[in-house]
Amino acid sequence: MKSRLKLISSMLIFGTIGIFVRHIPLPSAIIALFRGCIGLVFLLGAVAAGKRPLSRTDILKNSFYLLFSGTVLGLNWVMLFESYRYTTVATATLCYYLAPIFVILASPFLLGEKLTAKKSICTVTAVIGMVFVSGVADGGFEANAKGVLFGVIAAVFYASVVLTNKKMHPIGTYDKTIVQLGVSSAVLSVYLALTGGFSGAFAEMNGALPWVLLIIVGIVHTGIAYALYFASVGRDGVSSQTAAVLSYVDPVSAVILSAVILGESMTPAGVIGTVLVLGAAVVSETEMPAKKNSASKN
Repeated sequence: MKSRLKLISSMLIFGTIGIFVRHIPLPSAIIALFRGCIGLVFLLGAVAAGKRPLSRTDILKNSFYLLFSGTVLGLNWVMLFESYRYTTVATATLCYYLAPIFVILASPFLLGEKLTAKKSICTVTAVIGMVFVSGVADGGFEANAKGVLFGVIAAVFYASVVLTNKKMHPIGTYDKTIVQLGVSSAVLSVYLALTGGFSGAFAEMNGALPWVLLIIVGIVHTGIAYALYFASVGRDGVSSQTAAVLSYVDPVSAVILSAVILGESMTPAGVIGTVLVLGAAVVSETEMPAKKNSASKN
């Protein structure tokens, strides 16, 4: 039960990040950089407090995958935060949760996994759902186009991180995430430095509130949320199937909170699309229980 509560708590925290990001007047790349740096420091502190040294051997074995996934992780955050700026938090989050569908589509080619009939149906259902969420059914796609596009790109990047993680040699979750956060922070720092992204970026950070929100995104939405997540899915935590299903607490809470706190409305078509996308994603992650052999003992 404790593991489930930790997992649900982490998903609820992730589900509120859009509300905070919407009120931070900084470019998306800089918010992503601060998130990575603050989260990295927090997790390093957690590892030091728990006296769990990082495994240099495991990190070196996975160096290529860690460099690639860390870079893509940073780009994923940038695209998601950009999506928040151009469309509603609910729409951006739902676009982002197409990632499991992209993983399903890529798995036969990259992981050699079979694309089953159920997975195929879920993929088609999710695509139909996104048509409704995007606003096409209501004639409002033009206004949402940028936000939807950035959200879908973010989903592609996140799916890339998931697929890369599946290709890695055995490595601890803290080792993996700490290196990925470090790489993403380094890549974003270089990008911002080369493009002049730091110039004048902090001009609108007036007062203490934006800085407090930025620190919360780094500590709470990255450090604490990841720590809770890792604690819930560790050796004695919930099963991977339970984790997959409960992960959809994130988008559901994002949709509800964006309506309650930000006053974002959703059309009937958007509601239908939400149900289709989330339903397809949950069903795709859920295995039907095997039938008991009638000859077996009860």
